[in-house]
Amino acid sequence: MSLLRAAATVSSLTLLSRITGLARDIIIARAFGAGALTDAFWVAFRIPNLLRRLFAEGAFAQAFVPILGEVRNKHESDAVKILLDRVALTLFFVLCLVALLGIIGAPWVVMTMASGLAEPGRADDFLAAVWMTRVMFPYIICMSLIAFASGVLNTWRHFAVPAFTPVLLNLCMIAASLLLTPYLSQPIYALAIGVMCGGVAQLTVQWIALSKLGLRPRFSWRIGQAIKDPIVRRIMKQMLPATLGVSVAQISLLINTNIATWLAAGSVTWLSFADRLMEFPTALLGVALGTVLLPSLAKANKEASGEQYSAMLDWGLRLVLLLGLPAALSMVLMSDGMVATLFHYGAFNAADVAQTRTAVMAYSVGLVGLLMVKILAPGFYAKQDIRTPVKIAIVVLIATQLLNLVLVPWLAHAGLALAIGLGGCLNALALLIGLRRQGIYTPGPGWLKFLSKQVVALVFMSVPLALSAHYLDWIALQAHPALRVLWLGLVLTGAMAVYLGVLMLLGLRPNDFRRAPRTIIVSTLSRNVRFPPK
Repeated sequence: MSLLRAAATVSSLTLLSRITGLARDIIIARAFGAGALTDAFWVAFRIPNLLRRLFAEGAFAQAFVPILGEVRNKHESDAVKILLDRVALTLFFVLCLVALLGIIGAPWVVMTMASGLAEPGRADDFLAAVWMTRVMFPYIICMSLIAFASGVLNTWRHFAVPAFTPVLLNLCMIAASLLLTPYLSQPIYALAIGVMCGGVAQLTVQWIALSKLGLRPRFSWRIGQAIKDPIVRRIMKQMLPATLGVSVAQISLLINTNIATWLAAGSVTWLSFADRLMEFPTALLGVALGTVLLPSLAKANKEASGEQYSAMLDWGLRLVLLLGLPAALSMVLMSDGMVATLFHYGAFNAADVAQTRTAVMAYSVGLVGLLMVKILAPGFYAKQDIRTPVKIAIVVLIATQLLNLVLVPWLAHAGLALAIGLGGCLNALALLIGLRRQGIYTPGPGWLKFLSKQVVALVFMSVPLALSAHYLDWIALQAHPALRVLWLGLVLTGAMAVYLGVLMLLGLRPNDFRRAPRTIIVSTLSRNVRFPPK
């Protein structure tokens, strides 16, 4: 399977996940609005998500996937299965301890994450956040084992199931919010129950997929033997700097969440819904490309094919800019229409739309930077160099918090979003410089002409977006929701058609991005420029 085809598979299934996630958030906005209790849910939900990214999708995946690929290439299948058994057992044991500590210490965890909820007069909000945190903390066990299964499936180039399973979480949360709320003393508790049901459903589906490949791990009580395994120890050793690197980003998120709880009620929810819109381009493009690039880069590194390695990174960066720049432009000029069309129903009023819109615009400033990080960071991870991204992440954390000091007093919750976006750009720039200095990445020919074509296409694309923002009253169209959806679809489709049409007139063709491995086409000017294997 070519990288573009694999990325398209992941991207299309991720699109389904984001669509169901958007439907989930629309239902939450309509039912609960953007009040203090909704903020309490997002705070509680962010805690297991933070740990999931820290232990599972982030540090574990970065350390596990390259080493698993190496073991698979060097050893027999029996040795691979023993490794899977021991890694899964170690992961399960450690995360059970973390979950138990989290359930016991939930009040202190919430206090750390959202100290604003502990203010006098907000006792109900604080208790609600504690209750939901305790219910959702075991979610990290499910997600860690899901990350393990996803790493195995992606290494065996089965990308579809890991990309699909997040849909199950969204469906479970939607079902819980619609079916359970009448039976609970606090209706919003249904969302926490839905999260746990979704975690179990996701794990079940991925475990079945592993079973079909004959790779499902066998659990035992030999935890000591598992921890002493030299390859497991090597993964754990690699996880330490990776955990630090991921934790830097999560510490920044924790600080921002805490700051948001001190701002106006609804700030956490406004940021969460703005982040949901950001997840569309970051997941469809950044996460999809990062997912398929990491195993392929690890293979190219093993084969000592430096030209192929650089060419894959070059391909990913061009594709990110090709689709990321128009996405960022659309989010800046059409933020009002997007937020109003998606969330302006029920308890989510026009004031909430305005506040969420400012957060979307602020986030979009750093969209391309956040996308590029998804491509550039695997350039280090595949070479098992995790320390360099960690050092960069620490600098970015400090810079982001310095930006918060300047921007939050001026822009409130939108200042938090803008600081994250600018931090993402700084992160991408530093990673790019690091790859260039180490000789890992060398830009292919034709970059200047590629970028100049994009600038021209973006200028033409901005015309229909700006006109629609000027002439359409998205708030007034609440009385005609179907018409509002139709207008949004027409404007975005028309603007994208203008963008792609101008690029076609300037000589850019889909074939320029169709293939990425050994015969990767890297020049958008000449389709005959190729990087052969070394």
